[in-house]
Amino acid sequence: MPLLIRDAREADIPAITALYAEEVRERVATYEYDVPDEAEMAQRLRAVQAAGYPYFVAERDGRFAGYAYASSYRSRIGYRWTVEDTVYIAPEHQGRGVGKALLQRLIDACEAKGFRQMVAVIGEPANGASVALHEKLGFRTVGVFQGLGRKHGRWLDTVQMQRALGAGDGTAPSDE
Repeated sequence: MPLLIRDAREADIPAITALYAEEVRERVATYEYDVPDEAEMAQRLRAVQAAGYPYFVAERDGRFAGYAYASSYRSRIGYRWTVEDTVYIAPEHQGRGVGKALLQRLIDACEAKGFRQMVAVIGEPANGASVALHEKLGFRTVGVFQGLGRKHGRWLDTVQMQRALGAGDGTAPSDE
């Protein structure tokens, strides 16, 4: 069962949209309430790529298995060396190394682009699989915001995790 990690493309939008729609409707990995349509998800893909961030898709045996991308952590210029990661894995592929492969590829790509920190914003501490995935790849929990979001009729805590990329904050970036 070979696993392929590749750049996302417009043809992936139906699968990306379907996976994300399930997350929006059923779970709390995202605090979004309304399911975006394919046109909106295509615009989001283009915006991430146009801003110079990596966006990957995983395929196992030619079938869509998940996606991951990096984006700006915050819009202020002083945060320009920090990215936030996003990883979604199709339920039938969870626990089979897809998330680890996608996140590692994302880390590698962000380091190659000169980013210095990666932040994971995990909807709810009970999402142990996501927390464990990030811990395996060197992230540490830096805080838990209590009751930060509300979805499905309840208040949700949000885990913040962080991992240095490259030299991290040990040296000044060359483009400062």
